[in-house]
Amino acid sequence: MLRFLTAGESHGQALTAIIEGLPAGIKIDPAKINLLLQRRQGGYGRGKRMEIEQDRVEFLAGLRGLVTLGSPLTMQIKNRDWENWCAIMDAEKAVLSPERVVTRPRPGHADLAGSLKYRQDDLRNILERASARETAARVAVGAVAQEFLGYFGIRLQAQVVSIGNITGKMRDIIHGEELYQDPLYCPDHEASKQMMEAIDRARAQGDSLGGSFQVLAEGLPPGLGSHVQWDKRLDGILTQAVMSIPAIKGVEIGLGFAAASLPGSQVHDEIIYTDGKGYSRKTNRSGGLEGGMTNGEMLVVRAAMKPIPTLCKPLWSVDIHSKEPFFAAVERSDVCAVPAAAIVGEAMVAWVLAAAVMEKFGGDHLEETLNNYQNYLRYLKTR
Repeated sequence: MLRFLTAGESHGQALTAIIEGLPAGIKIDPAKINLLLQRRQGGYGRGKRMEIEQDRVEFLAGLRGLVTLGSPLTMQIKNRDWENWCAIMDAEKAVLSPERVVTRPRPGHADLAGSLKYRQDDLRNILERASARETAARVAVGAVAQEFLGYFGIRLQAQVVSIGNITGKMRDIIHGEELYQDPLYCPDHEASKQMMEAIDRARAQGDSLGGSFQVLAEGLPPGLGSHVQWDKRLDGILTQAVMSIPAIKGVEIGLGFAAASLPGSQVHDEIIYTDGKGYSRKTNRSGGLEGGMTNGEMLVVRAAMKPIPTLCKPLWSVDIHSKEPFFAAVERSDVCAVPAAAIVGEAMVAWVLAAAVMEKFGGDHLEETLNNYQNYLRYLKTR
């Protein structure tokens, strides 16, 4: 079974990720991982932090000659901003100066709830880990998952659907680099221009904007996931993974919430059979999932992201020491981070799909997993 853990604070020395359960024999290309890390840092509306960091992955264990060994894979992404924070963030020698203590929680952030749960008098002990900076490690993990999925002909792509109240027209997976030439990773370039104008207006007003994105996955075989227990259903696992991304407030698959307002005849996908191809659907309103399992159609997962909670014109809050009302603390932040969240969403979907492939086909070496997969494809052709 695949699993991963990340560690690290936003202004700590580095972010670390450990992946357990990868089969041996997977060729890893660091350039591909670094490309996804670069895309996460990009997107119109990002803040000054992204001008400081130039995320690159370093492998500490689990590879030899860039090929997985079957042992835990350990990756690290160093924080260049660490040199500006080492005095107050060092794990052993941190100077806890009173003037640097954060006591004003930001509405919409983990600050207050986390300080109450973990009994912290300095909100920095919460916000450093709650920061979306942690998602850089997740993108590296998801990039490794995509390397693995590539052997099975499975490809993923995230696309920005909307910013604020502006929605673009979506397309299927766009091969090549065309999508990433757009500053918002939106396939509708005219809508993207309007989105950028909206971001500029929000920046001028000291405000922030959210939006939505979709993650597409093609090449999936039917039968990943299961219907037999609640925690085996792939749609549930996918939504939990995407909802775990900071600022994500809603996830849907296929038609999603729109299905609630339509009759069944406009929701369900008619089944057809073609010699040499097997079963397929005339439409894909279900988004590639039925009964908690992939059905062979393209997977479509959409997520809604709230506006970044850190505002240049902060909202009212209460100082946790004096209990007096204050404007909330202002941390360096983005105006809009939907494109970055889309890349993180792509990584998390890739991870869930890689885990589903391993659960279905097993194997301690990639060749074994691929052999099991090919046997399954041959079986499908006989049905």
